[in-house]
Amino acid sequence: MKLRLLLSAGMLLFCSLSLMSQAPADSAGVKKEKIKTGWTFGAVPAVTYSSDLGFQYGAVVNFFYFGDGKTYPKYLQNIYLEWSRYTKGSGINQIRYDSEHLIPGVRVSGEVSYLTEQALDFYGFNGYQANFNSDLSNDKSTDYISRMYYRMDRKMFKVRGEFMGNLSGKQLRWLAGFEFSNIKVGTVDIAKLNKGKDSANMLPNVPLLYDEYVKWGIIPSNQAKGGNNMLLKLGLVYDTRDNEPNPMKGIWTELQFLLAPSFLGNKDFSYTKMVLTHRQYFTLLPQRLSFAYRLSYQGKLTGTIPFYMLPFEYNTPPDYTRDGYGGSRTIRGVLRNRVVGDGVAFGNVELRWKFVRTVLWNQNIYLALSSFIDGGMVTNKYKFSTTGVPPGELTQYFPNTDESLHMGYGGGFHIALNENFVVALDVAKAAKKEDGNLGIYIGLNWLF
Repeated sequence: MKLRLLLSAGMLLFCSLSLMSQAPADSAGVKKEKIKTGWTFGAVPAVTYSSDLGFQYGAVVNFFYFGDGKTYPKYLQNIYLEWSRYTKGSGINQIRYDSEHLIPGVRVSGEVSYLTEQALDFYGFNGYQANFNSDLSNDKSTDYISRMYYRMDRKMFKVRGEFMGNLSGKQLRWLAGFEFSNIKVGTVDIAKLNKGKDSANMLPNVPLLYDEYVKWGIIPSNQAKGGNNMLLKLGLVYDTRDNEPNPMKGIWTELQFLLAPSFLGNKDFSYTKMVLTHRQYFTLLPQRLSFAYRLSYQGKLTGTIPFYMLPFEYNTPPDYTRDGYGGSRTIRGVLRNRVVGDGVAFGNVELRWKFVRTVLWNQNIYLALSSFIDGGMVTNKYKFSTTGVPPGELTQYFPNTDESLHMGYGGGFHIALNENFVVALDVAKAAKKEDGNLGIYIGLNWLF
């Protein structure tokens, strides 16, 4: 049985340094929020453990530049670095950049990433119309096939650049950008994961769900190993938020059109996609309690989206492309990539309470709790043929079930440093066993 130890202590013991001098307390000795200047940074260790993937080790570092402090808490420059590894090969290598001051009047956001996943979640397509049976990956069950049964291998190199400028004041903005991905997919390397294990804990070398989908022709042969994908982005953004990292009031609405033309190397898989996302924030108690919600539809307009490009959620800066509908950044509690199709709608509602605000070690810090409900479903089916599926297995893998809402609910704890560096711990439970059980997520920033 897969064991995952999430060490939240690594979150709590983050370090922070300020590279410029700070203002003292006032004459009454009361510590007021410091106006940050110059460069600051926050860092957390990346520590998890999986019996199949090994220990994850590494670090996340986020640098912020505030200049003379006149724009605080809005930064002038933001550089995000992550390097982490699993002892058996999976890893994250990522650099992100965001600034409204590199080019006057234009927000510039960029990313270079190389991401390897030896056990990426894969549950098929169209939500509940693809059967999920947890016993198939439970080595204590009589129906057990492999702990890796609902997994596949993926290596992805990605380069992204986005530019945003004002159309009307600072609230209505235009967006243009590109995103290139080179994606290589395949079955899980069982031999590599078995290296060093005793016979009692070794994974069986058997066909996995991905292998069955390829054999049956559900995943076409010209998509089965992945490929290149170039997206052009055009859109509009309406933004009235009072504070990007955790708004207490305002609206953030975006409309994007994603274009993947064949002449840019997408070959047989040219397509267009629309993204419409609305977020709104309400103050219930000033500086303390807020309510937020997000609604999003992301779906194909024309063409053919290759299966390996389906499980991505797109956002405008300062957010970025997320991996998977379900999981830590979209529908918490639901298994990552459980909700996959040509079109997906999802939403989140969240109550946020900043119960402590203080200055500690010359840094502005707040602690916050949250409660939330997330949900989503496939609205446009990914079309494929099941003629290659053996008749005796057709209903086992593709039950005659209508798609419906996938839901998760839970709560979170957040530590924020200088308003911008936010360490988050969310715990969520799926509403239905067909979507998983309990999800524990350690990462950075509020969900939206």
